Amino acid sequence: MKGLGLSNNTGHHWSSVYVHVPFCASRCIYCGFYSTVGSGMEASYVSALKQEMLLRADYLPSDQPIRTIYLGGGTPSQLTPILLERLLHAIDEQIVAPRNHGQKVEETTIECNPDDVSEEFSIALNAFGVNRVSLGIQTFDNLRLQFLHRRHDAHQCEDTIHHLRHSGIDNISVDLMFGFPGETIADWEHDIDHALSLRPTHISAYGLTYEEGTPLERHLREGLVSAIDEEDSRRMYDLLCDRLESAGYDHYEISNFALPGYRSRHNSGYWSGIPYLGLGAAAHSYDGNSRQWNISDLKGYIQQVSQGTIPMEREVLDGQSRWNDLIVTALRTREGIHLDDVREEFGEAYLQFLLQNAKVHLEQKLLKIEKGALRLTRQGIHVSDMVMTDFIKVKG
Repeated sequence: MKGLGLSNNTGHHWSSVYVHVPFCASRCIYCGFYSTVGSGMEASYVSALKQEMLLRADYLPSDQPIRTIYLGGGTPSQLTPILLERLLHAIDEQIVAPRNHGQKVEETTIECNPDDVSEEFSIALNAFGVNRVSLGIQTFDNLRLQFLHRRHDAHQCEDTIHHLRHSGIDNISVDLMFGFPGETIADWEHDIDHALSLRPTHISAYGLTYEEGTPLERHLREGLVSAIDEEDSRRMYDLLCDRLESAGYDHYEISNFALPGYRSRHNSGYWSGIPYLGLGAAAHSYDGNSRQWNISDLKGYIQQVSQGTIPMEREVLDGQSRWNDLIVTALRTREGIHLDDVREEFGEAYLQFLLQNAKVHLEQKLLKIEKGALRLTRQGIHVSDMVMTDFIKVKG
């Protein structure tokens, strides 16, 4: 199958592993992900992760090799090298080895804060088989870094990239953020220039969002900060796309850009409906037929796993749920939704529903049909949530 986002296992021949590491040295004001500060439970958590691997040894298909491993958070770089080695060794021994039969994992990614990555830490990552690092840089402006409650400064970002490259890790992704209160187009262009001067293999860029329950959202409600003008946000996104594409980066997903050959294989798996095992508190898993998610409670997770039970909820996916998954994943990508695959996977009625609802967006040039696939245009990306909503099937 050539299309993205198809939800059964028949077209897939690999799977992946995600590990959620919920530890942070301090909490950023915009972050809505599950994390804890100062828990001191890192060693207990890694032991619980190893136990969960044993309990879920048969979750992924035995005939599909593991191609990607991703350590996300939180801040995985808060784990000591000893704990990271213990964790990655367990993944290799308990999950990868029984499926890969000597075949190497293609991509092992760890998310890091720049201030955690010393020369010694970089060397350790390389020795443990990590071959891709995602750095949470966000901005190269020290005042904006302080506003976000980030721990690093702009100078540390450059040092970190130097350490990683010197250790032999060349596949480096950087996260950038735009749309700060008071940020100008010139400010944002300076961040883009700085990022391009470092020539990372991958850049992810996101508009600052005000997630419910975060300190940043509370500041907005209380009038302490003002959200950026929507038109300025659009201009910043267009500037990002133009600058990165002209610098040779492939704009392969709404927020993601890669030099040729350096797309995130792990995240591309999510958008392609690849099965994955999610380990840890708040981690999600997908086996092609159902989704399940562990509780967002560090102590509760450790306690229940140590007692031999998985603290999770599960949803079996029906045809409608799989369809909605396809819309919100595949339509994010440059490849879009292949029409032939919709007919094959979901039937003629779904294809006609898709084409009928696409008409107005095609006329408004928010969507295009190219090489047999329905894709967002640049203009359509700006209103992608609205476009996708028109294809979502509501239960009941």
